[in-house]
Amino acid sequence: MKHQLNWTAIIIALIALVGVIGVVSYVTPSTDNTVDVTGSAQVTVPPDQVVVYAQVLTKAILADDAKNMNSEISEKVINALKAIGIESKDIETENYNIYQDCEWTQIGQSCKGYAASNSIKIKSKEFNNAGKIVDAVVDSGALVSYINFELSLEKQNEYKKTVLADAAKDAKSKAEALASGFGKRVGKLVSVSSSDYSYMPYPIFARAEGAVSDAKQAATNLPSGTLDVTATVSARYEIK
Repeated sequence: MKHQLNWTAIIIALIALVGVIGVVSYVTPSTDNTVDVTGSAQVTVPPDQVVVYAQVLTKAILADDAKNMNSEISEKVINALKAIGIESKDIETENYNIYQDCEWTQIGQSCKGYAASNSIKIKSKEFNNAGKIVDAVVDSGALVSYINFELSLEKQNEYKKTVLADAAKDAKSKAEALASGFGKRVGKLVSVSSSDYSYMPYPIFARAEGAVSDAKQAATNLPSGTLDVTATVSARYEIK
């Protein structure tokens, strides 16, 4: 009987202890207080290069004929570009494709042969070269798809560092404002969950919107537009 009473007392004590722990846990605030914030930033910068996107499009009954014709015109375009001082490193083939030349009619799909398409990207740091590039492309038998004022990779990397740093500062400033509003202060940075960076080129011509003469006219315009480089950073800070 004595042992039975001891075990009963122990069980009662354990139940009471669990209840006390539960109450303490409920009324005591967690020491892991955090705040999630998103910072953003934007810088407006001038473009540092003009980029002409060209397309060599050839069609023929046979696939090999379309391919050979395309190769001839593409080589002519590249030689013409080099003749005006464009270096090989600034001439890139972005996409090459051979496909059936088909179209839909009222009676169904009609295929006339094959088409070969070669997309070429031409870059220049000299904005005045845009007109010469357009002439070289068009006179060689190719099409101008569109013309952009853009940022080189070097400038993108430079501005990316700046705008991401500014977005991080903005995130911390928001965390400090929120903490202050609750009578607290910001502690250490717990985590950075995401960071996004982007910029949009400044378009001055698109083939869908204009003819070859429009491309030549657009290419004579010096860059008057600017580019917006943006970034966002999501962060979690400890507050105490």
